[in-house]
Amino acid sequence: MTISQPLPRLVVAGLSGEAGKTLITLALILGARARGWEVRAFKKGPDYIDAAWLSWASGRPARNLDTFLMGFDAAAAALLRHGVREGLNLIEGNRGLYDGADARGTHSTAELAKRLQAPVILAVSGTKRTRTAAACVLGCQKLDPAVRLAGVILNPVGGQRHERMLREAIEADCGLPVLGAIPRAPAADLVPGRHLGLIPPEEYAALPELRRTVIEAVTARLDLDRLLEIARAAPPLSAPEEPAAELPDGAGLRIGYLRDSAFTFYYPENLEALEQAGAAVVPVSSLEAAEMPAGLHALYIGGGFPETHAARLSANASFLTSLRERALAGLPVYAECGGLMLLARAIHWQGRRYAMAGVLPFEVEVCGSPQGHGYAVLAVERENPFYPAGLTLKGHEFHYSRILPPEAPPVCACRVLRGTGAWAGQDGILLGQVWAAYTHVHARATPQWAAGMLRTARLYARRQGAG
Repeated sequence: MTISQPLPRLVVAGLSGEAGKTLITLALILGARARGWEVRAFKKGPDYIDAAWLSWASGRPARNLDTFLMGFDAAAAALLRHGVREGLNLIEGNRGLYDGADARGTHSTAELAKRLQAPVILAVSGTKRTRTAAACVLGCQKLDPAVRLAGVILNPVGGQRHERMLREAIEADCGLPVLGAIPRAPAADLVPGRHLGLIPPEEYAALPELRRTVIEAVTARLDLDRLLEIARAAPPLSAPEEPAAELPDGAGLRIGYLRDSAFTFYYPENLEALEQAGAAVVPVSSLEAAEMPAGLHALYIGGGFPETHAARLSANASFLTSLRERALAGLPVYAECGGLMLLARAIHWQGRRYAMAGVLPFEVEVCGSPQGHGYAVLAVERENPFYPAGLTLKGHEFHYSRILPPEAPPVCACRVLRGTGAWAGQDGILLGQVWAAYTHVHARATPQWAAGMLRTARLYARRQGAG
């Protein structure tokens, strides 16, 4: 069965990465909300940090639309499921408009926009150019006429004369309206980046000042009325109705997950899948809790920045000891990326060594360049607590850390078909009921993840005499 409904929507794209897409999308969200519009935000691709900023601005969880992981129809269905019919749905693209998984731009922002039948607003830098900017826009128009380019936002511009020349060139040569021109604004400096991109909002102290500056310096420079008009002109969106995933009964199960400024990388759908099956999802702070809560039947440790919190994590020795004891006693633990680092013996970061939980028999170091970056495909080849052997997993990885040579090679469940993994072309390190991998998975793309969490938690509960 196919679902079709009106859904006002825009895709914010750029000519490259670092084009100011996030700043423009934040400005649109904050401006629309200030006018009383209901807003939902989405991020193309697997990125956690940009999605976290969109969640902050919109006041609701931003959803990732990743066609490599979930397919085009599932991405459209996710937009229908979480979008708002009256208001504004904003999809922030990633990289350049036509940049995808291969030379043909497969899984690019352009391909997503075509499937969503969404108007595209293109962020174009005016730095050190005038009419050449029009040539870049014209190239985007000509490369694939099926992509509906509906307008341009200039970011940044050098002054009124510069802005006027850019506007005249683009509107005359490309026939597209310029719907905003952003000067070199202080907002661009308010959100500093580091090795994985922007600092997450959970670690950023100046959120009220940022909100005010974005609205005053950026939103005020956008033609919000025209942008909403373009969004409302999008045709009704259609997608096949998705059957609900068949998951084991989670009633009575308590599944913890580490949630604090050190561990923030969680897709909302992963936690929601556990809750929809009836499990209680219990947030736990690795920075504040003195020990692991009693009564948990499994633990999920997502990614984040344990290295920048390494001193505080290491100082919370009672929590680390509790985590180690529970994991080695059989508590199912599923750890991704930063979670793997926490379970290691130590993290080496900026010339210092910080003791961690010591569940896994190796140490990790954080390097100055990415050790794994991009989509990952894994073949599950060994029996493990969470996935059936023979399954192919699709996910992504982005990590600056690597495992230091251990005393003995770790036992891994998966062979890496695409990507880097954790060790020697493998990922999914196993130790008892613990799974630790650099690969992140999305529950909508990999329903076996939630099924495995629930099944393993139930077995643990039965061993404990609780279910």
